[in-house]
Order: sequence, then C-alpha cells, then structure tokens
Amino acid sequence: MPFELQIALRYLLARRRQAFISVISFVSILGVAVGVMALVIALALMTGLQTELRDRILGATAHVFVYKPSGITDYHAEVAKLKAIPHVKAAAPAILGKAGLSSQSATTFVTVKGIDTALESTVSDVQRAVVSGNLADLNVPNEEAPDTIFLGKEVAEDLAVGVGDSVTVITFEGSLSPFAGMVPRSRRLRVAGVFYMGFNEYDATYGFVSLDVAERLFNRTTPELIQLTVDDIYAAPQVASTITQKLGDKYVASDWTTLNQSLFKALTLEKFAISITIGLIVMVAALNIVASLVLLVMEKSPDIAILKTMGASARSVMFVFMLQGLIIGMAGTLVGSALGVSSAWVLNRYHLIKVPGDVYQVSYLPFTLLPIDLLVVIVLAVLICFVATIYPSRQAARLKPVEALRYS
Repeated sequence: MPFELQIALRYLLARRRQAFISVISFVSILGVAVGVMALVIALALMTGLQTELRDRILGATAHVFVYKPSGITDYHAEVAKLKAIPHVKAAAPAILGKAGLSSQSATTFVTVKGIDTALESTVSDVQRAVVSGNLADLNVPNEEAPDTIFLGKEVAEDLAVGVGDSVTVITFEGSLSPFAGMVPRSRRLRVAGVFYMGFNEYDATYGFVSLDVAERLFNRTTPELIQLTVDDIYAAPQVASTITQKLGDKYVASDWTTLNQSLFKALTLEKFAISITIGLIVMVAALNIVASLVLLVMEKSPDIAILKTMGASARSVMFVFMLQGLIIGMAGTLVGSALGVSSAWVLNRYHLIKVPGDVYQVSYLPFTLLPIDLLVVIVLAVLICFVATIYPSRQAARLKPVEALRYS
C-alpha cells in the first residue's frame, strides 16, 4: 500500500484529539450520500415517467399515421403497398370523428374510431386491453340488433353503462334541412365491450366501432387514415419521410415523435432542471469536505512538518489529503447510489406513490434507472468531491516545516 494512502486512512479512521473534525467528515459523507441518492431517485423518476408515457402512447396508438386527402378506395391494396416499405411491420385503416355520447344518466363527448378489428390488433394493444366483451363482435352485422360500440373504461363509468346497454351517438355530420340547417344525426348503439389501455387520454375519451358503422356515422365513403407500426420506434420519422418521397405528395405522413414532441421536450427539460437543482446538494456536501480538510490540515500541521523533514515531498503531502477527500466522496457516493437504486426499485415495484391518472396520464409514479444515468451520477459526484480536495491539499503541500514546528 502506498504510504500516502496508508496515512490518509490512518487520519480518517484513527481517533483525533479534536472530535469535531470527525463529525464534519461524517457529515460530509452523509451530505454526499443524500445528494447522490436524491439525484438517482429524481433521474429514475423522470426516466420512468418518460418511458411509461411513451409505452402507453405507443400501446394505444400506432407509430406512423398516413393520410390520403383524396380518399382510400381500397384500403387492403394501400395496406399492402405501405407494408412493402422498409421497417414497416403492420398497417391498419381507421376513421376518426368527434361525437356526443349519451345514456339514461349522463352525456359526454368522445372520439369515435372506426377500425378493422383484424388489422387493428397489429398496430395497437386494443385486443389485450379488452376488459369485457369480444372485439370481434364489432364486425358482425345484425339487422335485428343495433350496431355495436366498444367504450373506454372511464367513458363507460361516466355514462354508467356496461356490456349490453344502449347509448345514443350524436354526430355533427348530419342532414341538411332547408329550415333548420344542419341537423345532427343520432344513432342508437349497443355497448359490445369495455377496454382499458391504462392511458387516460384513450380510456376517458375514445370509443371503437367498425369501419362500416363509422362511415355511416360520419357520412364517409372510405377510410381517411392508415396506421403503421415499425420494427424500431426511433425509425418512425425516417419511415414517415420515406412514404412522402416514394408515394408522392398525395400522401401526408406524421409519426409519434412529431405528434408528441411538446410532451417529451417538456419532460426532458424537467429532467435536466431537476438534475441541476438536486446536483447542488452534492456541491454543498463538497463544501463540507473542504471545511473538514482545512481543519485537518490545521490540526496535523506538526505531522506534516515531520513528514517533510523525513523526506516526504510536497506532492506526497498533497496526495495524502486528496486521497482522504476522495475516500470521503467515494464512500458517500457509493452509499448514496446504493440507497438510491434500492429506493427506486422499491417505489417502482410496489407502486407506492399514487397520482391522479386524469392529470398525469398514469396511475402511479414509475421509476426506471438507466445504467448510463447511474454512471454519470457516480462519476460527476466523485469528480466534484475531487475538485473540493484541491485547495486544502495545496495548502498542506505549501506548509513550511520550520513554521509548523515553531507554532506547534
């Protein structure tokens, strides 16, 4: 063991005449540990929230949306054409429209989405999200019974309806009357089932019908939209631009990163701001390291003088106090990292922090810690602690043996 490290450990672990310095060293370790733990938990929270929102958005919707203003007369042919584009895994048509939905006890506004149930399950998680009923019932026409609709769980709760109950759909694409103008069109639908995506924007505002029913509700003759999923979610912008380049200007494509750009930019900015704010705790703890080393240099002035008279160089003396500060910083960093990782795992595993889903789009705060984030926190914390050792270590190295022994 190098004698600099041996002396540093001895100064750190041995009892001193001034116990106050030992207290400051302990407080320094505790401060670094608390700062690192808080930073690890904060990064895990923001990363978990980003990941959870992204997964729920992509579970409820497709990765790329292709619009054809002139209309899609044969969506099967269009689906085959779009699936031939690199990275595209699946495609499905859709019709979107706004409507009022009412039951005997309540009224609400929803987005009605017309789907092909066989293809929709390839671009979204709606099949796995079914709570009650059978999604295939949407495609089964029955002249004796009304058309069917699948409702989000919160929509069904707001309307106080379940499978088998009837609701009235009122659309604004109605009939033109010479006396009353545009008369809204209403149609009676039977609730065929309920789905729960775990994403409030869908569970509280969406209803699914078949393509045929959507065409009649919104006075359309063809689907207006084709949804795509890709093999790599981060390749979605490239796929969207490729569609316009290969198929011409009659196609308009947008991807999930563009549609949710403001949300994820806000989350990234919050993650950066929180990291800086909590990182100040580590800097404050580093100031305690400066104070403890300065006091230690004052206490150990005779020892420093003796070391120098015995042949120790100024660099060796500086290394002694640098190593002591690094040991304090590394101990606090390791303890804080362990506590932060453990806390994030427990909070995420047992869903301990519940939040209102209509505000945050999730029912609990998720915590996901990326290895790169943990590595950055550890490296920066140790680096800050190392910088804090420079000033007191240089002061110790500059100490003259004659003056130190004269006033000891």
